[in-house]
Amino acid sequence: MLRHHVPVRPGLERIARSHGFNFHIIDDEVYWDESRAYRFTLKQIEDQIEQPTNELHAMCLEVVDRAVRDEAILTQLAIPELYWDAVARSWREKDPSLYGRMDFVWCGQGPVKLLEYNADTPTSLYESAYFQWLWLEDARAQRLIPRHADQYNAIQEKLIARFAEIKGAEPLYFCCCKETDEDRGTVLYLQDCAIQAGLDTRFIYMEDLGLGVGGLLTDLQDNVVRHAFKLYPLEWMMRDDNGPLLRKRHERWIEPLWKSILSNKGLLPLLWRFFPRHPNLLPAWFDGDAALVAPGESYVRKPLFSREGENIAIFDGQHNVVDQQGGGYGAEPVIWQAFQPLPRFGDSYTLIGSWVVDDEAAGMGIREDSTLITKDTSRFVPHYIAG
Repeated sequence: MLRHHVPVRPGLERIARSHGFNFHIIDDEVYWDESRAYRFTLKQIEDQIEQPTNELHAMCLEVVDRAVRDEAILTQLAIPELYWDAVARSWREKDPSLYGRMDFVWCGQGPVKLLEYNADTPTSLYESAYFQWLWLEDARAQRLIPRHADQYNAIQEKLIARFAEIKGAEPLYFCCCKETDEDRGTVLYLQDCAIQAGLDTRFIYMEDLGLGVGGLLTDLQDNVVRHAFKLYPLEWMMRDDNGPLLRKRHERWIEPLWKSILSNKGLLPLLWRFFPRHPNLLPAWFDGDAALVAPGESYVRKPLFSREGENIAIFDGQHNVVDQQGGGYGAEPVIWQAFQPLPRFGDSYTLIGSWVVDDEAAGMGIREDSTLITKDTSRFVPHYIAG
């Protein structure tokens, strides 16, 4: 893995706007950063990213199968008891999932280590699947990178194929919250993929969903919503006023209820419990359990439902806070994980996001930040394969 500087394409602002990339600048700071790029070899991609992603995902599915049969695990994951049967039924009836993103730390030596699995509401999808590929084509044509360069990126074609597989008789609604440019952009992109797969689609904001006769969700025209993708966390849905309706299974949601097990940071200690010392895992444990790091070693505290780095804290071997991020998850139960520092290139720390679509590794996105905690505003940097 090599990072090097490359010229920014002339007219980047125009290019981004013409492709609907309206959040390439966030809070007046660069989010999409093509002034640099990461170069990988094909062997690195196949051996260090793709193969571990597939293996880890299979392990995660085994954890789900164990969890839905074990109330003690569901309790540790802080999934409300009200939904245990619905989660188990969702798994048993094979409710289809679409995608997810594993976050890896890799320093170029040794195996990648899993930091977490964003299996319910992962973002940076449009950047990874679409705009990054546009950059590759332009960068090759302008000889900013080798003309024979490739990219680890089959995300879009796999998304379209998956939508075709889960196509139903009812329209597929796409939902997100209002006033979230990144979420709206992600949902627009996914809706376009579904349209390319031949689906009849609709869009509605989560706030505009209505409640009809018999506890059925409706759109603004009072049509019943039976099949929907939501960029809205499952644990939020469970806490909403209409959350108990999930148990009736009137709607087929993407992501399905069983993903509440994978999108939970409690997945990390469960993976370590069932697959101890796996080369792609870091030791992790639930709050109240014995620590799995030796005295003097650093560790990380993560709330079960934290997203985008919120309320994560890194401690050194003397229990001093090295770095931490605020947020809205301070009252959540937590897990602990051994600390593995992100590789540093210049003044930036680098995180690899490995995408899973239809239970298969599909592509990669890279994020950079000036701190050790990757956040929603952390820069996205493109990559390519050469050699």
